Amino acid sequence: MRKRSLSVSAFFAALVALGIAQTALEKRAAAEARGSVQAPIFEVDPFWPKPLPNHWLLGMTVGVSVDDQDHVWIIHRGAATLNPKTETGADATPPTGECCLPAPPVLEFDPAGNVVGHWGGPGPGYDWPDSNHGITVDHKGNVWIGGNGPPDSHILKFTRDGKLLVQFGKPGARRAGGPADKPAYAADSHDTVSFGRVAKIFIDPRANEAYVADGYLNRRVAVIDADTGKFKRYWGAYGHKPDDADLGRYDPDAPPAPQFRTPVHCADLSNDGLLYVCDRPNDRIQVFKPDGTFVKEVFIAKRTLSDGSVWDVAFSKDAQQKYMYVADGKNERVYVIQRDTLELLTSFGDGGRQPGQFFGVHSIATDSKGNIYTTETYEGKRVQKFVYKGLLPVTRTDQGTVWPARNPQ
Repeated sequence: MRKRSLSVSAFFAALVALGIAQTALEKRAAAEARGSVQAPIFEVDPFWPKPLPNHWLLGMTVGVSVDDQDHVWIIHRGAATLNPKTETGADATPPTGECCLPAPPVLEFDPAGNVVGHWGGPGPGYDWPDSNHGITVDHKGNVWIGGNGPPDSHILKFTRDGKLLVQFGKPGARRAGGPADKPAYAADSHDTVSFGRVAKIFIDPRANEAYVADGYLNRRVAVIDADTGKFKRYWGAYGHKPDDADLGRYDPDAPPAPQFRTPVHCADLSNDGLLYVCDRPNDRIQVFKPDGTFVKEVFIAKRTLSDGSVWDVAFSKDAQQKYMYVADGKNERVYVIQRDTLELLTSFGDGGRQPGQFFGVHSIATDSKGNIYTTETYEGKRVQKFVYKGLLPVTRTDQGTVWPARNPQ
């Protein structure tokens, strides 16, 4: 009986060993399969940018763009999103301490991370947004700004030193009644004069057109002439006529929504003429031809609720723009996607306040060397640089915090 018992025990032990071996082989095969795929790899630069001058602090940082000199431009919300008691004592009347002051809304950094330009805020001849949102520097060096505050239904276009060139749309155009201190605003995704809380703008130099992610109140992509502001075309999800009806809360188990939810958060055109639109609360990117013809879509982190997973996109700097980077401010990471197939290759980032981590990663851009820049909203309040380290085999789907490797001692 004892021998039989030992034999049964040995048999089950062998089965367990075989199972462990099989699992190990499967994990090794999966790792080898991942390793056969290459993707751009990045490391955070914890020394970029350099400390801001003048005791300046950033508020919610809601836009980033890189110009043709590799200067990095950001826009943030300043005093309105900084705590006057704990953060901006030097701005109080009378001052309650030596530190700190809200930085000007628009900051320009050189490649080394020095502040080399600053401006923005209310001024004569234009209506600064109630809540600025998004910044784009076009091929002529002009700076475009939108806004997602309740009355923001316009776009501003400045020179690089902050002089107004033109204002498209009329602020307050979406007002629909209510008391003066709490007015109501209504969407109109068919208005061809004004907008509905613009999230981001992309300029196509070849056609001299501006693609508008319109946005936080409206539910459309609008295309306007970049000089005159004249509306040329607009559309909703799947290229359909936009519908401003409330779709209710996003349900990841329901059929795909027939319209965009708000906010429509980005609309960026690739070199080969495909437009990538961030339908943020629906956890998807929809791809269109420039005329609004629907091409395809991809869902990213589809079970993400609340703020959604698709906040902004940027493209790699090779001529084919083989890769696309997607900022996810809810799950606190950046996805690296093969652009032609929309296949997720890897991701980096994690929630936290250390370099390489995120709190509300909101906007993303790339420079001519392939480096990535991100900004963070809510309590993140910063800009970060991720250095391009080349194409390397993918060994992990999620890389976590991409801290620089230590130099050997």
